[in-house]
Amino acid sequence: MNTNSLTSKNLHFILEENLKLANTINPNQVNELVGEIKTAKRIFIMGTGRSGLALKMAAMRLMHLGYIVYVVGEIITPAILEGDLLLIASGSGTTSTVLSSVEKAKNQKAKVFAITANAESRLAELAENIILINAATKTDFGESISSQYAGSLFEQFTLFVLESVFMTLWQESGLTKEDLWPKHANLE
Repeated sequence: MNTNSLTSKNLHFILEENLKLANTINPNQVNELVGEIKTAKRIFIMGTGRSGLALKMAAMRLMHLGYIVYVVGEIITPAILEGDLLLIASGSGTTSTVLSSVEKAKNQKAKVFAITANAESRLAELAENIILINAATKTDFGESISSQYAGSLFEQFTLFVLESVFMTLWQESGLTKEDLWPKHANLE
């Protein structure tokens, strides 16, 4: 098989895995996140690795809509407080830095919303709400859930879910693309 056909085959395979997963997601869990974002004073985003990258992309889109958003670990991120929302992602739900941030946020009476692939994890237990993504985690080396490497499907689908949340918030806001444009970075 030549490289072009293999690449095309893989692209379609990845999209098919994500579409299959989209048919299993609980829309009520996603709608709960929409509601939590709308009522939060400020939104704090936290994840490590590729999950963290997906969350950072969501943080940018929420900022474009006018929400006050911080990425945990950045130098300008203030203290989380009551009324704030911590949106966190961890496929395994056991990442130590993630759990430490959740516990600190809860001590401050902030709400915690988790995206995870492990409904039985400590993260799922601590969070007020979760979006459960039935995908492989980084330590799942089998192929029963996904043939992709490590947590790729979880990370991809986290982005897709958060893009759907953004689109819902954007459509409900009544803002146009032109309204959002002034918030795009101009120091590039």
